[in-house]
Amino acid sequence: MTAPRVPDAQLRHGRISLALSFFVQGAVFALLVTRIPAIQERYRISDALLPAFLAAVPVLAGVGSVVTEQLVKRVPAGRVLRCVQPVVCLALVGVGSVGTTAQVAVALAVFGLSVGALDASMNMLGVSLQRAYGRSIMLGFHAAFSLGGIVGSSLAWAGAHWKLSLELLYGPVVAVLLPLALVVGRWFVDRERTVPAAGAGADGVAAVPLAMRLLLPLCLVMAITYIGDSTVSNWSAKYLQDVLGSSEQLATVPYNVYMVTTLLGRVVGDLGVRRFGAVAVVRCGAVVAAGGFAVVAAAPGPWAGMAGFTLLGLGLCVIVPQTFAAAGRLAFEKYGPGASDTAVARLNIFNYVGFLIGSPLVGALGDAWSYRGAMLVPMALVLVTLVYARSFGAPEARYGDGHERPRTADVG
Repeated sequence: MTAPRVPDAQLRHGRISLALSFFVQGAVFALLVTRIPAIQERYRISDALLPAFLAAVPVLAGVGSVVTEQLVKRVPAGRVLRCVQPVVCLALVGVGSVGTTAQVAVALAVFGLSVGALDASMNMLGVSLQRAYGRSIMLGFHAAFSLGGIVGSSLAWAGAHWKLSLELLYGPVVAVLLPLALVVGRWFVDRERTVPAAGAGADGVAAVPLAMRLLLPLCLVMAITYIGDSTVSNWSAKYLQDVLGSSEQLATVPYNVYMVTTLLGRVVGDLGVRRFGAVAVVRCGAVVAAGGFAVVAAAPGPWAGMAGFTLLGLGLCVIVPQTFAAAGRLAFEKYGPGASDTAVARLNIFNYVGFLIGSPLVGALGDAWSYRGAMLVPMALVLVTLVYARSFGAPEARYGDGHERPRTADVG
């Protein structure tokens, strides 16, 4: 057994600061997506035009992720994150305060481009920090994102309840989150440094080719997971109200329950990876998520449907963080440090691919067939994850044996 690896103060500070960055992004993103109806009403965006606005954000986010892949070959990922997170916050303010439809389109475009760069760079730092720690910590970062999402959606609910304008909602929140993002960025810990070589970027990490076939199974899993996630976010309220006969008020609950169980699953998920390995955790998550979709499809009433959405949160929540971790680890082991960031940036694109596919897919199947039947499609897709579970690493690779501090609490 190797000696336990104890993180130094710099790594601990980097972990805390990155978790706060994930929290800020979760809150900002929730404030945008939960107030789409208010944005549509303020700028008088027609129902026919709204899907184009909504689709443009993930498409441009994919572009931002591609640009980030090239950018981090020359500058550290932490520097990219420090620059783009304030832009995301300011873009949110712009969405709520500009005057015309054209101007809000520009603000959403800036939001999309910068959020793609932010998602990619945040996960690059998370993967490299996990490698430096020598144990699973990636789920903790995504738990911070879920917590931010709960806070952001709660603030959005309060804004809607008190009939606050978008300016009055977004302005004060960003006035708090923006300085926090600027401060925590000082303690980001960037990826490993290597000796500069021919073709190396400004930080000394050589640019290396990355065979996309190495990532294809993980890209598929990422897209499938976000198809499931977008099904919950876009269709849970309609499903409970129109199919299961719930009240309008009760129909708003499943997504909040989903977010809470996502947070809880991610809080304890790292412990599961350390004890049982990433492969076992991902397999368990896929089975639980598939079970959740099955319960939703067969639910006789709204409370059974809510139980299904609860299972979905517990199942899906572990897959995305582990997919990023696996991509970074596989690329690092095969090609070296420079390839890890490239892998994360490319994988991040399939986050948006799944989001773009999921909602229209369920809607089309629901209209042509039935919404109960439509829920069986993401159920079948998430079971495909079981086929590719081995891509997440050898079952015995648990990040813990030989690295965990025995009988010592993790206070980092």
